[in-house]
Amino acid sequence: MNVLEKALKMLERHPLCNHCLGRQFAFLGQGMENEERGRILKNVLVMEAQALARFKKEEGVRILKILATNGFSKLAEETLRKIRSSVPKKAFPKTCFLCENCFETVDDLAKNAIEKLSKYEYNTFLVGIELPVKVEEREDEFRARFNVEYGESIKLEFGRLLSAKIALYSGGKKVEFRKPEIVVLLNPMTEEIRVQVNPLFIAGRYKKLARGIPQSKWFCTNCMGRGCEKCNWTGKMYPESVEEIISQPFQEATGGVKTSFHASGREDIDARMLGKGRPFVIEISQPRKRFIDLKKLEETVNTYAKGKVEISSLRFVDKDFVRKLKKAESARKEYRVTVEFEKDVSDADLKLLEEKLSNTVVKQRTPARVLHRRADLTREKYIYKVKVRRLSPKKAEMRIRCEGGLYVKELVAGDDGRTSPSVSEILGQRAKPIKLDVLNVII
Repeated sequence: MNVLEKALKMLERHPLCNHCLGRQFAFLGQGMENEERGRILKNVLVMEAQALARFKKEEGVRILKILATNGFSKLAEETLRKIRSSVPKKAFPKTCFLCENCFETVDDLAKNAIEKLSKYEYNTFLVGIELPVKVEEREDEFRARFNVEYGESIKLEFGRLLSAKIALYSGGKKVEFRKPEIVVLLNPMTEEIRVQVNPLFIAGRYKKLARGIPQSKWFCTNCMGRGCEKCNWTGKMYPESVEEIISQPFQEATGGVKTSFHASGREDIDARMLGKGRPFVIEISQPRKRFIDLKKLEETVNTYAKGKVEISSLRFVDKDFVRKLKKAESARKEYRVTVEFEKDVSDADLKLLEEKLSNTVVKQRTPARVLHRRADLTREKYIYKVKVRRLSPKKAEMRIRCEGGLYVKELVAGDDGRTSPSVSEILGQRAKPIKLDVLNVII
């Protein structure tokens, strides 16, 4: 069965618009759209039918009547009148069997989508088509019945046409299939349009200049964030966090619904984060603005958080960067810790610490202080180098370069033997960390 014969068989059975007839042969005849392809098929069938009718063959008239009714062909109607054959008097079908005439609404839907998109800043978009199950099943049955081999689905064509219209009316925004900034979800049957705004990711580094500030929001352990007398009805154990200090200006600048804070590891509440700072990413959900002056935002945060937190090196990234950041939690770290000893320590003692702890694997069972939120496991962490400097007879400063994830406080105190070796174990006397700073996160 050739293309024209198959097209006629389809039209004999069902009313089809130009789009839906042309779609069944979408991969035949390059350089034209399905609407044009369907119109050409119908016009050629009209020509063949007219040729048959000239030789007084009833088959020609029959085909013209099919094209005038199920093919919605004005040319077939005019041809029937010219050959003085009666046009069918019964009411013509008005609706395409497959698309229910939804292709007639493409332009209006594109304009409606543009109106919804006007609330947001974006450069790239993607169109997703949602169809009722009955429409998809009907098309599947049709394609099986007529053994359609070269067809394009209604979803693909509608998405393609709508994407082209939106690109045109938006002034040249680009379709992006892998990582669009915004997605238009559209049901052409109901004309319902939803906009899905994908998150905005901004990376940078932060320094924590003051002690006593947690990295992330810490809910009250008594009320779990609801608010109680213990937390002064704030729902939090601490009035602010690095996450909250940084995130608020980001959310205000982008008009986002909420933010999520991702960082490469974390420091203790009483530890500072110095040096170049710790890598972080702010994820902003449903941002209305994407074209942000990052230098200005950096200045805003640093002014707002002066003396507490300082950020630098802001840049736009994507979701993949967050995964890389999380994997980098085990990156090398450099710490400075002030240690207080129970007894006086000699220069030989300090030298011994350097020798015993440099190029050493430390076994750490999950510290007792974090057992409420971490699995009770024994982990091995490598120490690359330790340098010790005397501050007083009972105090020293240790600089430690190590594998990420090492608990430095426990390295000093020993945590009742849960960390070995430790400063306390090596010197045979009680040692405790007084001040702890993170000097560098090396990725």
